[in-house]
Amino acid sequence: MEGAPLRRAHPGAGSGVIAGKRRGRTGGYIPRPMSRRLLRLLAAGVLALALVTTLGACSKKRDFPIREGLGLEVNGLKYTVFITRELNLRDPEDKSYFKGPEAPPGSAYYGVFLQVCNEGSKPLPATRDFTVVDTQGNHFQPIPLPATNDYRYKPDIVAPHRCLPTLGSMAQIGPASGSLLLFKIPNANIENRPLDLQIGASGTQNVSDHQRVELDI
Repeated sequence: MEGAPLRRAHPGAGSGVIAGKRRGRTGGYIPRPMSRRLLRLLAAGVLALALVTTLGACSKKRDFPIREGLGLEVNGLKYTVFITRELNLRDPEDKSYFKGPEAPPGSAYYGVFLQVCNEGSKPLPATRDFTVVDTQGNHFQPIPLPATNDYRYKPDIVAPHRCLPTLGSMAQIGPASGSLLLFKIPNANIENRPLDLQIGASGTQNVSDHQRVELDI
């Protein structure tokens, strides 16, 4: 009697493996273990998600300066530097910003014109904490301006949905449309670009809480 034709055994026959699965102790089938490459990809995805979540939670604190014209939040208020430029006190317009005296030889006056807005629902105080810092770590404080100066920055309480300078004021309708911070900076330090305006909430001594704007000088 001729024997029946041989039938090819299924791969894994006798080893408990069928169609890419392994037979468990109870007779069921369990999937193959994940490859190392797949595990690495999954771990990278988890880390990326954690990083995005962390950055989102810390988005209000920037570790790098922003450019002029962009607003940044400090203590609930939005500060926007419109323009920074050297003041020439022999020019009639600049003379209205600051009447003098002239800067000493080797130095110059720079005006930083900015706006502060309250987009929240309660009154908030505008900060008094401004410093210009160069790349060598030199610090420059604003020059106090007299109360008679219509363009000077006034750290007032800002009402909800209001801005400084106030609507219709000389500073607001002037060419720069912002309140003036005046700095006297030696010419040698201007070479230490970029110079940043450092803005902090009044009363804090923690430099890490300050925000920075890169000045276009």
